[in-house]
Amino acid sequence: MSAVIQNSNDDQLVRVDRVGTVVTVTMNRPGQYNALSEGLLDALHSTLEALSRDESARVVVLAAAGKAFCAGHDLREMRAQPSLEYYQQLFSRCAKVMMTIQTMPQPVIARVQGIATAAGCQLVAMCDLAVASEEAKFAVSGVNLGLFCSTPSVALSRNLSRKAAFEMLVTGEFIDAQTAVQRGLINHAVPAELLDAEINRIAQLIAAKPAVAIAAGKGLFYRQLEMGIDAAYQLAGQTMACNMMAEPTLEGVQAFIEKRKPNW
Repeated sequence: MSAVIQNSNDDQLVRVDRVGTVVTVTMNRPGQYNALSEGLLDALHSTLEALSRDESARVVVLAAAGKAFCAGHDLREMRAQPSLEYYQQLFSRCAKVMMTIQTMPQPVIARVQGIATAAGCQLVAMCDLAVASEEAKFAVSGVNLGLFCSTPSVALSRNLSRKAAFEMLVTGEFIDAQTAVQRGLINHAVPAELLDAEINRIAQLIAAKPAVAIAAGKGLFYRQLEMGIDAAYQLAGQTMACNMMAEPTLEGVQAFIEKRKPNW
């Protein structure tokens, strides 16, 4: 399957490609370093929303065309409309994209081949998993322009340690891919020529598991993080009990007992 979402100039803002149960969503503004224009945000949101309802899609890979993964918001577009109402609407639109990534039932893997800055770094942090080329670099550099990256700070502070996240936010300095692994921003950093192979390896491991377990687990994982420990255990227990009643799970347990592969 291959599809595109276009803007008025017939540029392909988002490409959608499917190989089996793995769907790759590619941001396609390479000349603008995949900056998050209003059009690209809308295209991402509508594409991810549609995929969230697609039961045949088991894993989503968020990729980007060109040298950069994403350079953050489109500053030229932002500067052209200097009003509080516009900026509030823009950041609300961006938050919808970020939350769709977290609430959709499929795991989303960021494929980071180049720089990811500001809201682009936020995108990486919001994805469930992230694999980067060793050449990739990361920053939340809005502070260098006098704009603290407040919305990216929400994602960074939930992935990195507080001090590591705050250091990035107040210095605007880039970190390399190995440092991003050490700080918890990404899962793996690999040579550029192995990037797709590593992502495919992880995607296939996930796709081989029952969708009901992955979806329930992803939903529970993020909800419990915002709870106190007692409430988290209550929700986790209820989720696990419901998961246990699912047919694929019953088959998986029975297969383990009988020392055979599950028939999913």
